[in-house]
Amino acid sequence: MSSDVLHAIQDCYPDDFSWCYGCGRLNELGHQFRTGWNGDQTVTIYTPKAEHTAIPGFVYGGLIASLIDCHGTGSASLALHRKNGHEPGDGEEAPRFVTASLQVNFQKPTPQGQPLKAMGTIEEIHPKKFAIHVEVFSGDVCCATGKVVAAKMPESFGQST
Repeated sequence: MSSDVLHAIQDCYPDDFSWCYGCGRLNELGHQFRTGWNGDQTVTIYTPKAEHTAIPGFVYGGLIASLIDCHGTGSASLALHRKNGHEPGDGEEAPRFVTASLQVNFQKPTPQGQPLKAMGTIEEIHPKKFAIHVEVFSGDVCCATGKVVAAKMPESFGQST
């Protein structure tokens, strides 16, 4: 249902940070997006469910935005993990990112009942910040584009102050 990505970065996230509704592997009710490498680009493949309908036959735009968002943060994590000398599946915990900004541009209506493929191109803009340019395809048709600026999650994230 979710992915053809064998070695996903989300499998390398620590359990405490694996609950995201979009990409958390421990959130059984979430989408469980999985992001991996496809050459020098990143890929997430996801087949929308019936409940992701906007109007009959078309996917709800919020799902597309969520896919772009989580694909972006996962792509940033992949990039820094590789920069640190690691790959998904090597047993090393991956760095976790949060969304600093999200831009979504809907190009064409997205048909229901087909797998979606998000492809990301990574641009390092700071040692702890990446811009990910994302295209979402249904078949060969680009239905949406977006840009995510992802910032490395600080060590103190989630702790009480």
